[in-house]
Amino acid sequence: MKASYKSSGVDISKAESFVDSIKPLVKQTFSPSVLSGIGNFGAFFRPDFKKYKYPVLISSVDGVGTKIKLAATANKFNTIGEDLVNHCVNDIAVCGATPLFFLDYYATGKLNNKNAYDIVKGLARGCRNNNCSLIGGETAEMPGLYAKNDFDLAGAIVGIADKRKIIEKKNVKRKDICIGIKSGGLHTNGYSLVRKIFDSKNKLFKHYNTLNSRLIDELLKVHLSYLDLIKGSTKRFRINSISHITGGGIEGNTKRVIPGNRKLKIIWNSWDRPEIFNIIQKTGNVAESDMRITFNLGIGLIIIISPQILDKYLLFLKRRKENYYIIGEIG
Repeated sequence: MKASYKSSGVDISKAESFVDSIKPLVKQTFSPSVLSGIGNFGAFFRPDFKKYKYPVLISSVDGVGTKIKLAATANKFNTIGEDLVNHCVNDIAVCGATPLFFLDYYATGKLNNKNAYDIVKGLARGCRNNNCSLIGGETAEMPGLYAKNDFDLAGAIVGIADKRKIIEKKNVKRKDICIGIKSGGLHTNGYSLVRKIFDSKNKLFKHYNTLNSRLIDELLKVHLSYLDLIKGSTKRFRINSISHITGGGIEGNTKRVIPGNRKLKIIWNSWDRPEIFNIIQKTGNVAESDMRITFNLGIGLIIIISPQILDKYLLFLKRRKENYYIIGEIG
C-alpha cells in the first residue's frame, strides 16, 4: 500500500472544503479596514488612526481551556467560539482598548467539518457583536498529537487605544470603591475541577430544579462581553481601574490592576453567589479557598472608582439595567 498524506490522517481536500464553507461567515465580520479575504498567507488590516493623537495597539492571546471538553460531551460547538472572542475582547477592553481584529487557531485529531463550521459560527457571531473583524486563522489536522475527536481552540486579538486614555493602575487610590458586575456563569475558567467532580454524563446531564436546567446547559453558558459597558463607563466617568475575572479568581485578577502598595478588601458576603457555584462546592466538597482562586463566583468584572463619583456611577448602571454589587474597597 502506498503511503499518502491522506492515509496518515490528514485530508487536505476536506480542509479546503471547510475553508470555502466558512468564507461567507467570516466576511460578515469585515470592517472597511480589512484589505483582503481568506486565502492569502497573511491578513491585511489598515487601521484608521485619525481619531487617535497617540495611538497604541493592545493585544492579547487566550483559549477557553477544558470547557471545550464539555462542549464535545454535549455535542454543542456553536458557542465556544463566542466564549473565546468575548474573553479576549474583555482582556483588552479593561485596558481601555477598542477591538480591531481577531485571529483563531483550531487544532484537531480529525477534522469534522460540521463541528468546525459551528465553532467558526460562534467566532463570527462574537466578532460581529464586538465590531471586531475575524481576518484569519489556522485549522490544523494533527493525528497522533490529538485523538480523533479531540481539539483545541485559541485566539489572538488586537485593539487600539489613545495613550492618554489607557486605564492604568497608578490611578487607584485608598478608599476607592470596587463594583462587581455579574458574570454569566463560570465563563471560561474552572472547568478542569468541574470535570473532575462531575465525571460522567449522568452527572453532567442531571436536571437541577434550583437551576431550572440541566447542569451541562448552565456550564456552557456563554462568557459575557463587557465591551459596551466599559466603553460607556470610560466615556462618561473617570474609571481608575478595571479587572476581568478569569483564572485566579477575584483577588488574583484584581491585584494585578492596583498598585503594589495598595490592599484589596473584598467583602465576600456582599453579593448573592449564583447557585451553580453552591452545587459545585457541595458536590465536590471544595474548600472555600479553592473556590475563590478557581472561579469568578458570580462576578465577571470589577470596576474601581473614586467614592466621589459613586452615586452618579451607580445611577448610570441602574439606567443600563446592569446587575452590580459594591463588593469592596481599596485599603
